[in-house]
Amino acid sequence: TGGHHPAQEGEVFNMRYQALRKLGCGAFATVWLCHDMRRKKHVAVKVPRSGQSFAEAAQDEVALLRCVSSMKKKDRAGENIICLLDDFRMMGENGFHILLLRALQLRVGMALASLMGNYAAQGLPLPFVKKSLQQVLAGLHFLHKRCRIIHTDIKPENILLYAGDKTLQKFLPDVVDSSQRTDVGLKGPGGDLGNQLEHCDLMNIEVKIADLGSACWTYKPLSKEIQTQPYRALEVLLGLDYGTPADIWSTGCLAFEMATGECLFDPRPGKYFSRDDDHVARIIELLGKIPPQIALSWKKSTKFFSRPGALLRTSRLLPRSLGAILAERHKWTEAAAAPFVSFLLRTLEYAPERRA
Repeated sequence: TGGHHPAQEGEVFNMRYQALRKLGCGAFATVWLCHDMRRKKHVAVKVPRSGQSFAEAAQDEVALLRCVSSMKKKDRAGENIICLLDDFRMMGENGFHILLLRALQLRVGMALASLMGNYAAQGLPLPFVKKSLQQVLAGLHFLHKRCRIIHTDIKPENILLYAGDKTLQKFLPDVVDSSQRTDVGLKGPGGDLGNQLEHCDLMNIEVKIADLGSACWTYKPLSKEIQTQPYRALEVLLGLDYGTPADIWSTGCLAFEMATGECLFDPRPGKYFSRDDDHVARIIELLGKIPPQIALSWKKSTKFFSRPGALLRTSRLLPRSLGAILAERHKWTEAAAAPFVSFLLRTLEYAPERRA
């Protein structure tokens, strides 16, 4: 931005970028597809909601994205992260707005969640799951080690698809000439995209990590409340200190959901217990008793536990193993399930320092 006056920057932005349509809307910002008339390319423009707290959060995101952009010049693993092109400050009716511009290719932008929806009954093909997880983990390694950033919100909606094969484009929405559409769909000319991709090369699709709007520095956590509930790490649920291993827990949850079409943990509140209570109970059912040094290491541990290993408001637990769930509910063979279970258990270690 170079220290320009916000009004001047607003004029520059309006002269250079033409808004085409809204790509998405969240609690903190809206994202628009715009045409960069100078570079003759399309970009994604994130516009935070008005208000001082939103502006401060946007400034934090700009700092994180600038770090990513700087480090990407030195490390190819950074290619697995959607990066920042520029940022502008504009004067609006309710104060300043900070606009973040992200690189966007026509074949980037559809969330992994949309593709998963077409395979919900059986999960995505395992070779594609493996390849995608390699790219997610490479991106996280880049964020954690090179940038010292914790993403804090790894989930299907924040993993974007890139379809490199031109033959695949007929099945993907045309984001330029889609003024008649109100939503990004997944329908191909012959029906459902999931079915269509069985006949083309699903392995040509790559993934990139997006949205650092909730991210923080490893040395400066911004909030105790991080991560979308089903992907929330145990240490975050218990109110303990967290670090980069929290992203690995979320990745384990993501892996299970990609491979089966089902959330690993989908907690629900009850009459006498909260959603967090149910979440901790489901974790214990799947992974076993939480060691006292973890369960009771928080000064407010009585929120969940009456004594070491005993939940305060939930008594009827139904233990189940990952292998049994894959075999009984998803009809996996033991040969296919064993290496996948081994991978998952390493991402779901209770002690963050022992997590893969």
